[in-house]
Amino acid sequence: MNDAVDYSDDTRIPQLPSMRVDGKRALVTGAGTGLGRAIAHGLAQSGAEVILLGRRPEPLETVAGEIASYGASASTISCDITDRDSLEQARKSWGRLDIVVNNAGFNRPETFPGISDASIDDILDLNVRATIEVARAVAADMVEAGIKGSIVNMSSQMGHVGGTKRTLYCASKHALEGFTKAAAVDLGDSGVRINTVGPTYIETPLTRPFFENKEFYDDVVSRIQLGRLGQLEEVMGAVVFLASDASSLITGTSILVDGGWTAI
Repeated sequence: MNDAVDYSDDTRIPQLPSMRVDGKRALVTGAGTGLGRAIAHGLAQSGAEVILLGRRPEPLETVAGEIASYGASASTISCDITDRDSLEQARKSWGRLDIVVNNAGFNRPETFPGISDASIDDILDLNVRATIEVARAVAADMVEAGIKGSIVNMSSQMGHVGGTKRTLYCASKHALEGFTKAAAVDLGDSGVRINTVGPTYIETPLTRPFFENKEFYDDVVSRIQLGRLGQLEEVMGAVVFLASDASSLITGTSILVDGGWTAI
């Protein structure tokens, strides 16, 4: 119970919590393109100072310029989070953080059992090991500084179901869901919250060419109960909600932005 609120007063009118994150500092990994870029914009538009992290500096600088164009604040860190030395250098420069969005990840579709050794290494290294190591670093810093921060791990609907040519991707996202639940238990006393967002197929410039295959498009849309692909803005809203005080009692769970894919 919040001791600052007098619940004995039945006339008190509850106040809707804000989804603003003014004055907070947010780190977004994989922030140069696609979902990462959109999430960075969502946090910036909601008042956060955003730190854009990714492997390639050029896309990060472009996004930083976009954010600056409407008066918000963004800086960039070039970092390969799968490289521990690179990650440690980034940790020294990102400073105080209130919000972290672990967005970096990828998939290489292959049919089991024909998955390659390279895919096992690459997908699990980025989607699981590196993501956990980023979360470990920022959570340790938050706990030490007494910051009741929010960590959002970008998962997928495939972290809750299976899918064709998604063996390794599903394995990585199911692992991320389990990690997030357990980490929430360990972090509870500190006030640091950790959750996942699980999108369905989202229409972006990078994914649009895949949907030009009518058979693939029809199959995907037939599984989404709302009958359409997801849009970037719909994921932005879920992430900003989890980053804000509007979700202050939510930890160790997943918000599925899947249009009903996992409902049946």
